[in-house]
Amino acid sequence: MSETRFDTVVRGGTVLDHASGLNKVTDLAIKDGKIAEIGDDLAGSAAQVVDATGAMVMPGLVEGHTHIFEKVSKVGAPQDEAHLRRGVVAAADAGTAGASTFPAFRTLVVEPTVMRIVNFLNVSVLGLIDFRYGELINPDTFNVEDALKTAADNPDVVRGFKIRLSEDVLGDRIVPLLEKAIDLGEQAGLPVMVHIGETALTLPEILERLRPGDIIAHCYTGKENGILDENGAVLREVYKARERGVMYDSAHGKSNMSFKVAKPAIAEGFLPDILSSDTSGRNWRGPVFDLVTSMSKFLALGVPMSEILPRVTTVPAKYLGLDSEGYGSLTVGGPAHVTVLKEVDAVVLPDAAGNTIEAPRLEPTAVFVNGVSHELTAWRGNPEGQ
Repeated sequence: MSETRFDTVVRGGTVLDHASGLNKVTDLAIKDGKIAEIGDDLAGSAAQVVDATGAMVMPGLVEGHTHIFEKVSKVGAPQDEAHLRRGVVAAADAGTAGASTFPAFRTLVVEPTVMRIVNFLNVSVLGLIDFRYGELINPDTFNVEDALKTAADNPDVVRGFKIRLSEDVLGDRIVPLLEKAIDLGEQAGLPVMVHIGETALTLPEILERLRPGDIIAHCYTGKENGILDENGAVLREVYKARERGVMYDSAHGKSNMSFKVAKPAIAEGFLPDILSSDTSGRNWRGPVFDLVTSMSKFLALGVPMSEILPRVTTVPAKYLGLDSEGYGSLTVGGPAHVTVLKEVDAVVLPDAAGNTIEAPRLEPTAVFVNGVSHELTAWRGNPEGQ
């Protein structure tokens, strides 16, 4: 009888790790919460074996943009049920909490879960409590001192700031409030996430104000003042901003991802830096569902898994400062944050406008955080998943 060397071996899957370039059918062994070994024929030395035949074994998924302040905000989805149990091990909340609600966010969201959660602090002290009421309609809710103090007191969680530039949020104050947000980021030494769509400024006017590391959310929005010109090509200013370090986030959401924008942009070669779902209390039962469903849509749009993988692992992990904690890669000796995904069927999936595409649907079959396996939830697009 062989010696038991490992707690768990994930056997026979295609191990994919963008950080190391690994792409091989092999085994991954876990011991004491760490990745102990990646190699062939390890299952005989395991106390437990997880069969990953026909599946992809990858670093635990990192969700770069979501809303997870359930029961405090009408926007918040549950962090574990909508994320961890769908293959996500780390996530960034995108402005659901502001300085005045951050203590509750930390207590109710960050601390109770095994997921690693960080956030972009809303520049409004109110945060995004209810989509029906713009958090910056009263500009006095943008309190610089409160935002700076919250960021300084919570560097383990606050990784940037969030401002929504829609007219129903800012009214006619877009320029001074955007510039105030950028100055806030400059003072704190943190990036600013900028929500576009239905804004009073064109995208080039917004981009010219952004710094390297600032990030545009909803880069494939179908709303006015998006990334495409009148001929359906990506604006040259979009590329120029990227060249100087501005980032782009897909952030599907209930009302932003448009296949009519994404298809020509992707065909032209314009991919997001970060592929995120923008899951929220409004969409986690559809049309977004979860991050893996957003990944499925990108597969259907012609983006290969080799390009999807870094945008849900290494890139968001590095951008959020989580790579130094072992997120985003499969490293022997590093924490065993692992997601196993399998292509299970072909389904028709909608964008935010109701346009549809037939997609090869991905489904998580296992997720590990620090080597511990966690329960999964069925896809909510199936009747049994409702």
